[in-house]
Amino acid sequence: MNTGITKIDWYIAKKFISAFFLSLLLIIVIVIIFDLSEKIDYFVKNEAPLKAIVFDYYFNYIPYLVNMFASLFVFITVIFFTSRMAANSEIIAILSCGVSFHRMMVPYIASAALIAVLSLGLNLYIIPRSNATRIEFEAKYIKRHNNYNLRNIHYQISPGQFVYIESFSRWNNTAYKFTIEDMDGHRLVRKVSAETAAWDTTMDGWHLRKVFTREYSEGLQDRVSYKEKQDTVIALKIKDLFNNEKTVETLTIQELNELIRRQQMRGDANIMYARIEKQRRMTMPFSAVILTIIGVSLSARKRRGGIGWNIGIGIGLAFSYIFFLRISEMFVYTDTLPPGVAMWLPNVLFTIVAAFLYRRACK
Repeated sequence: MNTGITKIDWYIAKKFISAFFLSLLLIIVIVIIFDLSEKIDYFVKNEAPLKAIVFDYYFNYIPYLVNMFASLFVFITVIFFTSRMAANSEIIAILSCGVSFHRMMVPYIASAALIAVLSLGLNLYIIPRSNATRIEFEAKYIKRHNNYNLRNIHYQISPGQFVYIESFSRWNNTAYKFTIEDMDGHRLVRKVSAETAAWDTTMDGWHLRKVFTREYSEGLQDRVSYKEKQDTVIALKIKDLFNNEKTVETLTIQELNELIRRQQMRGDANIMYARIEKQRRMTMPFSAVILTIIGVSLSARKRRGGIGWNIGIGIGLAFSYIFFLRISEMFVYTDTLPPGVAMWLPNVLFTIVAAFLYRRACK
């Protein structure tokens, strides 16, 4: 059996890649048109510059869309052109020439792997940077309602040092009932309580007002002091209070790992967003290979319903995968499963489906 690259390999790979990028280009144009029609009122109302709309928003929106639809359109592309090959008896001709079904799968897998590697590179390095610019544009010209409050924030900002904030106002970047506690093992050694703490970007720290400082000794002598004003620089920045599902989309994989480490130390409840984002970046590219195997296995034979029947089954399975992916995220939010297990669960289930359909197709 010929193990080198053949004309059939180039033929299948060329059809796969060209159909994939063409269909992806069409859906991106359609999505951008609908998005523009939906947001044009915001652009006009908030006086967004045309240059910012094109380059800051839509130019950075395209990589996000490419990655979002990549796995889905890999599947639909494979279903479409393989069904046409089967309808035109091209697959029968390939197999009758002595090429096994396993060998015929090689250009499919290679093409899917290439798309998966491209998607992984986008996920880890390019999309986070483009997301940062896009989300900043959205905050400035579309979603201009960031004056919300946070309540009951409790962080470990460094080993043995804890911060408690009763409430925080984004309107004036001020924390109310601000407390810093220093611990030595299980013993409280120092407590700083302030009526308010205002964030100052110039000093990268906090302006405290009406500050009580209590230093606890091992004996009975505790020292209490009071200051009307006091400045402090601690390992808590204002951006740490707003790490959510949008924030993690702007971080590279190294920054995401550092955020997870820091949030884990602090006991930050928002860590689930970072953990889900990290696992999602790994699982989505891998799904391209799984869905390719399923697509070829479903569409390699002629069916009475023709191409339409195969495409219908393919779209149904593709949206089932997306549905299971969303369900798996809920397992993380409800603390039912760890992120690594929950986010890989759809891939495991669909790998089993792919193996079953592949065995049937080989027969």
